[in-house]
Amino acid sequence: MCEDCGCEHDNEKSEIIDVGIDILAENKKIAAHNRDKLSKFGIVMINLVGSPGSGKTTLLEKTLPVLKDKIKVSVIEGDVETDNDKTRIDALNVPCYQIKTHGACHLDAEMVHKALHKLELNEALGLIFIENVGNLICPALFALGEDFRVIVLSVPEGDDKPEKYPEMFYGSDVVVISKMDLISYVDFDIEKCQKSIMTVNPKTKIIQFSAKTNKGLNEWMNWLEWAIMKPT
Repeated sequence: MCEDCGCEHDNEKSEIIDVGIDILAENKKIAAHNRDKLSKFGIVMINLVGSPGSGKTTLLEKTLPVLKDKIKVSVIEGDVETDNDKTRIDALNVPCYQIKTHGACHLDAEMVHKALHKLELNEALGLIFIENVGNLICPALFALGEDFRVIVLSVPEGDDKPEKYPEMFYGSDVVVISKMDLISYVDFDIEKCQKSIMTVNPKTKIIQFSAKTNKGLNEWMNWLEWAIMKPT
């Protein structure tokens, strides 16, 4: 018996109850619909995830000016509030649709489904970036219908994040280690971090990136070219 409240509770025993309901089933269904819808047009969708301030929008700002001369691209911006990131993308003359979650810590497939209806989907559009809400936990659980998941992990966040938040890294296709120009100023072991990433997900690709020096930009663009051309 619990000494605090008097309830019958045995700390040494636990029981797993199967409720028989997949609470994410509906999200998975809509995500599959999103993927099918885009595949009919040959459109690739990339889910860009990472902590707040990791450099997701900055990576897009470096990517889109190079990419938009080669392929038609659109962006879906996800944030709790404000249009700040959308304003930055609009300045690049790239079609962008804003989703405000008003408190929710992630995007879900239904939100993306509605956003896709606002974008001009046709065979001319080759790529859609989704910039997810800044979070290393919740977005990992919600498929959006993407073809690839790219994680942006910044040097100031620390080298221990892959094993602290493994669910996000399990499903990643690329991990962009951003703000490499700061590595000499912070306590960040790049070899330890890369080993940690590969321990969690040995199939992912790691790119070291700096928006200040353009380190890794060519490698990132080469991967994007492969992703766009790869049959999904």
